Parts: sequence; C-alpha cells; structure tokens
Amino acid sequence: MKVAKAIVTAAARGQRSLPLQTLIDRDGQQKSVLGIVIEEIMRAGVQEICLIVHPDDESAYRSVAGDAARHVTFIPQHDARGYGHALWCARDFAGKEPFLHLVGDHLYVSRTSTGCAQRVVETAVKESCALSGVQATREALLPNFGALAGKRISGKTDLYTVDHVIEKPSPTEAEQHLITPGLRAGHYLCFFGIHVLTPAIMEILDAQVAAADRVPTISAALRELAGKEKYLALEMHDYRYNVGVKYGLLNAQFALALSGNDREDVIAMLMELLLQREQHARERGPA
Repeated sequence: MKVAKAIVTAAARGQRSLPLQTLIDRDGQQKSVLGIVIEEIMRAGVQEICLIVHPDDESAYRSVAGDAARHVTFIPQHDARGYGHALWCARDFAGKEPFLHLVGDHLYVSRTSTGCAQRVVETAVKESCALSGVQATREALLPNFGALAGKRISGKTDLYTVDHVIEKPSPTEAEQHLITPGLRAGHYLCFFGIHVLTPAIMEILDAQVAAADRVPTISAALRELAGKEKYLALEMHDYRYNVGVKYGLLNAQFALALSGNDREDVIAMLMELLLQREQHARERGPA
C-alpha cells in the first residue's frame, strides 16, 4: 500500500477564509495556514495534493500557496452540500488509490520529530488499511467532534479496530454506543482530523450522493466503511488547533510559537505583557 495523494477540504462557508490567514510558524517564518497544512502533508511524503475550494476562491488560494501551488490540484465544490459532498468532489483525483485526508482549518503540533500526518500515513501503510487519527477526549467536548468505538488491538497501546462511528454524539449516545475499553471514565475516541482512506470511501459517498433523500456525510461513510473492510484508529498524543473557533487563530499562533525556535522570546513577551496588565490594575486600584 502506498499513499501518494492527499485531499484537503476548504470550501465550507465558515472555513473559506481561514487557510488564507497568516501565522508565524515554528521556524519563525511568516506563512499562511494553507502553507503550513501543505508542509504537514509533504512532510508525510505525499506530493500530489487536491484542494476542494469554493469556486470563487481558487486564485486567492493559489496565491498564498506560493511555490507549493505546483503540487496542488484545485477542485471547486459548486453545490454547498457539506463535508461529505466536498470530499466526494475529489473522486476523480483520488481514482482507485488510497489517500491522505485533512481539513483546511486545523493545524497540528507534533510532540515528537515525526509529523502528525506522517505518523498516520506510516501506520496506515504498515497495517495496509484505512486509518483515522483519534484522540481521547472528555465527554463535555463531544458536540465538537465525530467519535468512534473500538477495541484495542492486542499488543498495541495506541491502535484500535473501529466498530462504530457517530457524528457529534450526545453524552447519552456516547455512553450507550461508544464505550472503548481501556479509556478513562468519561473519555471517548474522537477524530483528530487526519485520515488515510481507501477507494471504498468514495464508493460509499457515491452511493450517498446518488440517493436523493440523503446528504452525504463523512461519519456515515466511515461507519459503513468499518463494516466493509479493515479500518483502524490510531490514538494521537499530539496537539490539534481548530483555527475556525473563537480565538482559534490566536491559540494556534501561541502553540506554534511556544513549540518553535523563538520559544524563549515569546515567553518573555508574554511575561512582560502580564506584568504590564498587573501594574495597570494596581494603579487603578479597587473598583
């Protein structure tokens, strides 16, 4: 099994401008969110990238991609039919090959020298199957993520077979259907935002799109995939940052800075800012 292609979705209404935003990366260089995502992909050894965009956004995305644009195929999502439909738009690009999949509004910081996408790809290739990165997540955060239930593979500390998938489950649904042995009480395996998917996922989405009464969804497609073929989940202990939530860009910027070459300078700046605020509060006195 070889993973040579990647598909990034970035056409959602609230997502379109996010990959165009600029941050300072871990190396101290100014880069767009899209540029950082592309570097994450290429670090995993994947050179062919497909970006699903709104029809009006290709020129802006191509511009911020810079030299990396030569590795990118842009495909428009003309009908706003959601995440599953966006992925389905890249079916011809994917062809009959497995592919890496990321969303365009998340950034990742690895705790090791191996990139997050790189680890997912290497594990999928080793296991020769579809694989999703997951993270143990507390119950209160379930409304933000798709989640799954699985069983830990014997002899592995971080690899699970996938038995069931639910999109943004309620705590009651999770307790009834998504208990995974070995996790802390009140924690569930939620999607990390990085997947390696096989051609079967496009066949499933194709059937969903053909059904006039169904809106294609990733979670439903992954649930069906789990019943068709070997599908594993890899527990990640790294960090993900959704730049689309309130203060998401700020949080991602702090995370990149504090894990990069300028860590000491950034800490000093933050300390100075906090000291200034504290001094200002003292000068104002009690309200």
